[in-house]
Amino acid sequence: MSNQVMNGEIDEGLYSRQLYVLGKEAMLKMQLSNILIIGMKGLGIEIAKNVALAGVKSMKLYDPELIKIEDLSTQFFFSEENVGSKRDVVSINKLKELNAYVPVDALENIDSDFENLKQFQVIVTTDTVSLEDKIKINEFCHKKGIKFISTETRGLFGNIFVDFGEEFSVIDSTGEEPKSGIVSDIEADGTVTMLDDNRHGLEDGNYVKFSEVEGLEKLNDNGIYKVEVLGPFAFRIGSVKELGTYIKGGIFTEVKVPVKLNFSTLRESLSNPEFLFSDFAKFDRTPQLHLGFQALHQFQIRHQNQLPRPMNDEDANEMIKLVTDLAVQEPKVLGLEDSNEDPQIDKELIKELSYQARGDIPGIVAFFGGLVAQEILKGCSGKFTPTKQFLYFDSLESLPDSKNFPRTEENTKPINSRYDSQIAVFGLDFQKKLANSKVFLVGSGAIGCEMLKNWALLGLGSGENGKIFVTDNDSIERSNLNRQFLFRPKDVGRNKSEVAADAVIAMNPDLKNKIIPKIDKVGSETEDIFDDAFWQSLDFVTNALDNVDARTYVDRRCVFFGKPLLESGTLGTKGNTQVIIPRVTESYSSSRDPPEKSIPLCTLRSFPNKIDHTIAWAKSLFQGYFADAPENVNLFLSDPNFLENVLKQSGDVKGIFESISASFTERPKDFDECIKWARTEFETKFTNDIQQLLYNFPKDAKTSNGAPFWSGPKRAPTPLTFDINNNDHFHFVVAGANLRAFNFGLKGDFNNPDIKHYKSVIDGMIIPDFSPSSNIKIQVNDDDPDPNAGNANDGIDILVKSLPDPSTLGSDSKLVPVEFEKDDDTNHHIEFITACSNCRALNYSIETADLQKTKFIAGRIIPAIATTTALVTGLVNLELYKVVDGKTDIEQYKNGFVNLALPFFGFSEPIASPKAKYNDTEYDKIWDRFNIQGDIKLKDLISHFEKEESLEITMLSYGVSLLYASFFPAKKLKERMDLTITELVKFVTKKEIPSHVKTMILEICADDKEGEDVEVPYVVIQL
Repeated sequence: MSNQVMNGEIDEGLYSRQLYVLGKEAMLKMQLSNILIIGMKGLGIEIAKNVALAGVKSMKLYDPELIKIEDLSTQFFFSEENVGSKRDVVSINKLKELNAYVPVDALENIDSDFENLKQFQVIVTTDTVSLEDKIKINEFCHKKGIKFISTETRGLFGNIFVDFGEEFSVIDSTGEEPKSGIVSDIEADGTVTMLDDNRHGLEDGNYVKFSEVEGLEKLNDNGIYKVEVLGPFAFRIGSVKELGTYIKGGIFTEVKVPVKLNFSTLRESLSNPEFLFSDFAKFDRTPQLHLGFQALHQFQIRHQNQLPRPMNDEDANEMIKLVTDLAVQEPKVLGLEDSNEDPQIDKELIKELSYQARGDIPGIVAFFGGLVAQEILKGCSGKFTPTKQFLYFDSLESLPDSKNFPRTEENTKPINSRYDSQIAVFGLDFQKKLANSKVFLVGSGAIGCEMLKNWALLGLGSGENGKIFVTDNDSIERSNLNRQFLFRPKDVGRNKSEVAADAVIAMNPDLKNKIIPKIDKVGSETEDIFDDAFWQSLDFVTNALDNVDARTYVDRRCVFFGKPLLESGTLGTKGNTQVIIPRVTESYSSSRDPPEKSIPLCTLRSFPNKIDHTIAWAKSLFQGYFADAPENVNLFLSDPNFLENVLKQSGDVKGIFESISASFTERPKDFDECIKWARTEFETKFTNDIQQLLYNFPKDAKTSNGAPFWSGPKRAPTPLTFDINNNDHFHFVVAGANLRAFNFGLKGDFNNPDIKHYKSVIDGMIIPDFSPSSNIKIQVNDDDPDPNAGNANDGIDILVKSLPDPSTLGSDSKLVPVEFEKDDDTNHHIEFITACSNCRALNYSIETADLQKTKFIAGRIIPAIATTTALVTGLVNLELYKVVDGKTDIEQYKNGFVNLALPFFGFSEPIASPKAKYNDTEYDKIWDRFNIQGDIKLKDLISHFEKEESLEITMLSYGVSLLYASFFPAKKLKERMDLTITELVKFVTKKEIPSHVKTMILEICADDKEGEDVEVPYVVIQL
């Protein structure tokens, strides 16, 4: 690791997804940081796990206490065999497995003067440390410039305190990409207006710099300017009249300016706290909990380090008294410093804190474990805004309904079980309900791993009637290991679901034979595997997916079978959770994100103005050269109808035939010919095509209204002159040659390319002179008609006739298409796209991008980090308790959105499922349906709706097949009326109904008793 840091290197194969969140600078700072975590119960190990995965220089643990059986409620690296051993010693070996780059050791002791703590950059104290000791350690850290974090969880409650010292510098407060935009005007008073009503996205106080401004050239050299936002399309930077007069052009780019923050010590903050609110619906609870957690520490001092007993009213009343006394001593906490009012204590809240003080809940631990680990990374790197300074969080809504699951002193007492810390909060009866639940987890990647870990800890599905089904059709890759923590290097290549299942059985042997891993994708093609009986057997479903299509399919299944669905997702430091409850909330599919903005084709082809455009163009070129063209050759050789089918297509039909023809007439005999091909393509794309564009639109060209053609988003290009010493030029040829060699089954470079050999091959080539053609037209706007449409396929007949007869060609004529793979840096895929994109960027004077950024954009990589995943999964599991309890009050559920970079926490009540009416009957538009038992005849179905629902069916359909319509001719109606629904479907579709299908969905149009067309639920035929 030390060598890595000295060389400024990062293992991108392992950390790739995290690099897109934190950036290289922040990660290098993390790899210079030594971390100490004090306390190795569930909260401590959750923090340590996330930090180890993220990658720091070293981590030390301190907790010499002995393991107890109740520690297993949240400490996933402990087993029954470890009871009686030291917490920190047992934790170390398991943590070492997570990341070979992070040494993990135990701190043997803490000196009385804390001098041996000077080696650490960040120190974290958890719930094993008394408040008195936290204050002492914090004061030492504050003096020595060591970042300090305190955190503890008690049942469904938790808190964090952060002190990063007198002057902490935040290098990037949000982590968002710097905003940039094209300027259309800059007035003398400094008002900057955007081009074409494009939003600038800036906020007051942001800073920007300028480039390519004409007339106010000094703006380009004068550093940065502070922004005053005037509206979404304009901002002001202060007077510029002394700098000249604006003529045209200009790009603004946001500049991230470091922000200095000042933190108070824990001692100062206890009586004068600064709060970050986790839930604005519980605004009043934060100061009460601030006093309540202090009261817990006082209670422990009074009772020889014992916490209040579960559901014990005597202890709860003592806690209320302690909180009341504290409120009098610290009036600022409740805002009473200038008032003579008596403090108003929320007695029910403090009672619950007392009852739950011995509890330890996996969801709460995961929430704070993710949050604290992210704060550690902020302390190491200065990336993102730290928590200032206290944050309190609770999930009291997760408690079960007392009518269904009464909590008493008797059923919350310990039973010498690994679940004792959960039983202390929820009671034994609810623990049994959890154990006997049947659940389905779709996906076992990052969120899936965390979910299964939490489920193992809380004992979900471990009972006699319980079961966990988990499926994932993906296998483990090395880049997964940075955040999918159930997997180890030895597991690379194995099936995710099977490895994950084995890992959690090792965590909790109660799950043996209770967790069923599958490797099938959930979709319409596997409905014979995940059939009606499977879905009907479930209590609820949880998604751990990374794409919208799969999510919406699972959502449709859950709606059809009336099953609750827990949904979540992450994107870097952002995360969201959603609860879908039958007949209570809307479904996942009820709302969709707006579609991504596509890049106009004309921008891609001729007028790029930012690196995203050139990367998209380069990826398209990669696909055309090395995937589509070889695939077309293979289809030409194997499919006798290929030519006929292509001729029916729209698009560049001629181009398809030209590439097929070239594969035979220009087939390379050796690797040198591949080098020549790549060098020729460089000339075509970056020199000749640009010369043609400038021939059509010279740099001084004007539009029809006399304005400069090359202005605004249109940047005038410059042809490139090939230079083998230019890295991008050289790697375009290297990657292009190697990929072409792969297509044709030739051997390419074995190791690093020999630039001398490439130079000798290229120097021996004659590059033909290029003359632009007056016959070539270039489309300027997507809305304009294609100027080449009339002659696009001229000469196509001659071209087709010139193709060889496929039957005369051997199998060695087939090519090997590439399959784009972004994570293998040896396959030349990203190398080609990066070099190709950068060469085009050089054409258009656009700032080039490195391989990492190109991979991120071209590979459409979802940035990911273990901290967000852990926290989001914790939130999902707090909703899980409500689902198991069967809550139907929508106000008890919470959808969440978090952004750990800010940090921001937002919670809202789910949207209620919409209702509608037909006749006098109200129904739920999402969840209701007409259930018909048995394979009923069509005439009986129509009669049933007339008699039972006062509805006249006017049309009936199954999928895309119309089974019945009132306007059908009499003869057609007569031949269908006596058929059962299955017979009718078979008759109309000419297909058998698969044997696994036990339910059929029919859509109906109907008139109500007034003869008006009404919207009604669909019909389900239960076969």
